[in-house]
Amino acid sequence: MKYCIHGHFYQPPREDPITKQIPKERGAEPYNNWNERICANCYTPNALAGNFEKMSFNIGPTLFQWMFENVPETADLIVSQERTNYTKNGVGNAIAQAYNHSILPLQPILDKITQVRWGIEEFKYRFGHAPSGMWLPETAVDLETLCVLSDQGLTFTILAPWQVIAMDDSGGVGPFLIELPGGRPPFVVFPYDRETSTKISFVPQFTENGDAFIKNILHKKTGRHGLTLFASDGELYGHHQRFRDIFLNYILGEGAEKNTINWTYPALYLKENKVHSWAKLVEPSSWSCMHGVGRWSEDCGCTANSGWKLPMRQAINAIADWVDAIYTQAFSGLPIEEKLIQGMVWELRHRYIDVILGEKTVLELCEEVFSEISQCLDIPKITVLLEAQLERQKMFTSCGWFFDDFNRIEPANNIAYAAKAVWLCQQVSDVPFEKSLLDLLRKTNSPVTGLNAEIIFLRTLERAERELSLN
Repeated sequence: MKYCIHGHFYQPPREDPITKQIPKERGAEPYNNWNERICANCYTPNALAGNFEKMSFNIGPTLFQWMFENVPETADLIVSQERTNYTKNGVGNAIAQAYNHSILPLQPILDKITQVRWGIEEFKYRFGHAPSGMWLPETAVDLETLCVLSDQGLTFTILAPWQVIAMDDSGGVGPFLIELPGGRPPFVVFPYDRETSTKISFVPQFTENGDAFIKNILHKKTGRHGLTLFASDGELYGHHQRFRDIFLNYILGEGAEKNTINWTYPALYLKENKVHSWAKLVEPSSWSCMHGVGRWSEDCGCTANSGWKLPMRQAINAIADWVDAIYTQAFSGLPIEEKLIQGMVWELRHRYIDVILGEKTVLELCEEVFSEISQCLDIPKITVLLEAQLERQKMFTSCGWFFDDFNRIEPANNIAYAAKAVWLCQQVSDVPFEKSLLDLLRKTNSPVTGLNAEIIFLRTLERAERELSLN
């Protein structure tokens, strides 16, 4: 039996959409914000300990961007540790993540493609090689999402054990093959070990002693073969629980040698082993909602007083449709077949990550996608509308629906990003904003304080008018 620890390192976006800076956050003292505090408690200590060379991990692209801008020495250590494995084994121990941490089963196919392609390109830009697998936000999955991953050259993901049903007597340990439609090759899923992963995350005593931890997992009489994978939020190792960066370093290093435990990571396991077991996907499903993906779209019962979640989801979806309509109208009238235009329009968005990463200008990207007809495009207008598309992706960040109360920074940020997307569109289009959408925002309110999304939305629009200029 081989073992793997996977850390999902991620923080929700905290930057103000107007200033593009993270404001000073209460509770983060003595640091300015939670990114700084968590980095000091977790990311930097684990990087200094060399833990990113010894575990499987993913880092949220927006968090990694913040790290490269604010703590580049830590980011560089993480990359160099992963590169050590890639150079040695031909496959790395890091996997990509869908870019903006949106719940992909709730997104239309074009959003799925954008999120996956942006995540892949960001990974390649940081680590210098293509990823083999991808972490799905909240491990939320449906068959269409796996098809998108497969179409983009990815081969595996990590899921919760209740997200798959084994079709043989493998005992559920995995990995498993999932059949995909359309002649695609089977896709590999690694279900994590439920009992141990839960104890790692929620029972502090379970990770107080490294030797006891290793003996505990070795003495589990599973009688099964495959890869036993333990998954948790990466922030547990030093932030949620103190000294767990030291614990992690021990069990992956000296403790493993003393107790002869064989640690590996998914890409290396697949290189060395053939997967034979098949499973059926439970869809839609996730690791944080026992009702599928209802936690991010309705009052499913996972959180109390969540009546605000459905109107917020409806409002955000409707705003996305409005922003998309403005975007596509900017390409009308081009001297080419309409079907071809639509394909180019969305290909442009899928590849906008090159502009986000500073690899290309919008003009260069338009010239590549539209070829000779790019001279017919209004490049300044399209530049603004692509920025609006970035804000539109950010407004679907899963954290905005995760908690029980609307009166938190995460949903407030989602609404603010939506307002920024609308404001950008208004700067280059005469199409009026659908006032009926404000009714949905008004229904999105805190059961505790009464604060509603319409107030945040309108205040953000007002700030944009005062503080921003496209000239």
